[in-house]
Amino acid sequence: NVGEDCPVFDGLYEFCQLSSGGSIAGAVKLNKQACDIAVNWAGGLHHAKKSEASGFCYVNDIVLAILELLKYHQRVLYIDIDIHHGDGVEEAFYTTDRVMTVSFHKYGEYFPGTGDLRDIGAGKGKYYAVNFPLRDGIDDESYESIFVPILTKVMETYQPSAVVLQCGADSLSGDRLGCFNLTLKGHAKCVEFVKKYNLPLLLLGGGGYTIRNVARCWTYETAVALSTDIANELPYNDYFEYFGPDFKLHISPSNMANQNTPEYLDKIKTRLFENLRMLPHAPGVQSIAIPEDGVAEESEDEDKASPDERISIRASDKRIAPDNEYSDSEDEGDGRRDERSFKPKKKTKTDEAANNGAGDDKKETSITKDDKTGTQVGQNETRVES
Repeated sequence: NVGEDCPVFDGLYEFCQLSSGGSIAGAVKLNKQACDIAVNWAGGLHHAKKSEASGFCYVNDIVLAILELLKYHQRVLYIDIDIHHGDGVEEAFYTTDRVMTVSFHKYGEYFPGTGDLRDIGAGKGKYYAVNFPLRDGIDDESYESIFVPILTKVMETYQPSAVVLQCGADSLSGDRLGCFNLTLKGHAKCVEFVKKYNLPLLLLGGGGYTIRNVARCWTYETAVALSTDIANELPYNDYFEYFGPDFKLHISPSNMANQNTPEYLDKIKTRLFENLRMLPHAPGVQSIAIPEDGVAEESEDEDKASPDERISIRASDKRIAPDNEYSDSEDEGDGRRDERSFKPKKKTKTDEAANNGAGDDKKETSITKDDKTGTQVGQNETRVES
């Protein structure tokens, strides 16, 4: 075993490749402005250190992704809403001001035992580590009351140009190893709040040990990232029986007591606000040459590509189709014609005879475009002269 809590298993190397490679690739796409939000639910392994596996984490994909983001961004904000403290990420950037780490976690006789309120960074990184230690049973309302004001102050003071959000699902109610009482909506409000700042955002997974709730959580948060509403009724699938007995998307909080009193939360918030006031406003960084990307992108020059060869899936996925773009599709009705390829039918003698016999009625034909489908429609406007 790599450690007591990090056993070796078949496919471990491939898993680490997928986990870390997905996060790095997401960071590269954000750097290239190929997307606004990148998602890797297989990432978020925040306990791994430079030469140490820890807490079911073998390779710290978060640190690798942040290092990739730092090639293009002066300041990167890391937010951790896993129930465990993000010790591996905090340790990696403990002495720098280019990355601010913010963690909301259970503290006190709980793995990994770090993340005290007094852990604020060192050297140039002093006050750039923000830790909010929590007690058992925190619910949606209490969590929102601390997350929103702390992050609002952090955004105002630090002004990051990119954000990494670790969405560990073990902070949900009913987790096998967790002791918080959050619902999917309370957990996803963190995603929704960070998304409102319209910064390049990397969403990562993390902990979660009640598997059916992990699937629920990241499904719902993917929908939140896409600004899409999804039904509470689960569609039938191969794993449908795992979500019984209610077969619903959302979960209900338990009746466990919330040991995080308003007085305790206000006290911690006050201390953190005092620390944030010690920060210089939006630290800068010296200009340097941008290193090579961590993931090589295939060069796809569509102008030089042969029209007889099909483009790759990667190039096809890169294409961004605006909502108001017109295109042809075989399944959108017969007789559909594109504006650029439309050629009016040649007039025949029969058509000319019909037009000549129209008498005093003058007909004007115009080609217009249907706003909903983009289809060109011939409209006959008849004007009768008395």
